[in-house]
Amino acid sequence: MSARARDLYAMHPALNIAVKAARRAGNIISRSSLDVDLLKVSTKQPKDFVTEVDRAAESAIIEVLREAYPSHAILAEETGASGESEFQWIIDPLDGTTNFIHGFPQYAVSIALAQRGVVTQAVVYDPSRNELYTASRGAGAFLNDRRLRVARRDRLGDALIGTGFPFRAMDHADCYLAIFRELMARTAGLRRPGAASLDLAYVAAGRFDAFYEFGLSPWDMAAGSLLITEAGGLVSDLSGEADYLRTGNIVAGSPKIFAQLMQVIRPRLGERLRA
Repeated sequence: MSARARDLYAMHPALNIAVKAARRAGNIISRSSLDVDLLKVSTKQPKDFVTEVDRAAESAIIEVLREAYPSHAILAEETGASGESEFQWIIDPLDGTTNFIHGFPQYAVSIALAQRGVVTQAVVYDPSRNELYTASRGAGAFLNDRRLRVARRDRLGDALIGTGFPFRAMDHADCYLAIFRELMARTAGLRRPGAASLDLAYVAAGRFDAFYEFGLSPWDMAAGSLLITEAGGLVSDLSGEADYLRTGNIVAGSPKIFAQLMQVIRPRLGERLRA
């Protein structure tokens, strides 16, 4: 661990605990990835899977968090909400489960801490690449020990955009496809890797210039959104407001590309989706 990382964790002990929890979950995921074919897989709803690894990783995260902060509330993908506190941990133990069960190495652990609804600490950990993304509000965002800044491209035509298909909200598919079609023609490319928390981390790292998706859950976005803002980017819902954790709809990117992306997205949205 570098001196910079030690100083950051000393100043933000909750971030240190989140990193410990994420690495513990990552170890469970990495061991299980060696025998994916042996996993028990259940279907929560069409195209939405859960495995024993999701549950084991979530239990490990909660154990670490509860030991350090027993009074904090928790919102986790598999076990839901528990406790009442001004502090709430928002957890996705394995974002990209569908990728994981197919042996496609694009998945991550996502942990965020919110205080009175404002995200203050964030960790996204990619165990397959051993890439640890961290952020503390007001202290910047990092990939391992490297400070992150969003990409500097200023033209949509040069931009690489990340997205996710709205598999839970098929009634919005036509709207989504209209946006997708225009962006195919007006950008350098579109990518759909399949793990929103990691896609958002890629925006913070400058690997994507922007990202958009509809119908997400808070645990998909909470950590990644802080990474982006601390790396100098912008994040909003489809109305340009900071209500994405509630609406589940998110647009994020470097400031110039974010503005141009919104100009493509907003005219094609109905009022129902924008709300």
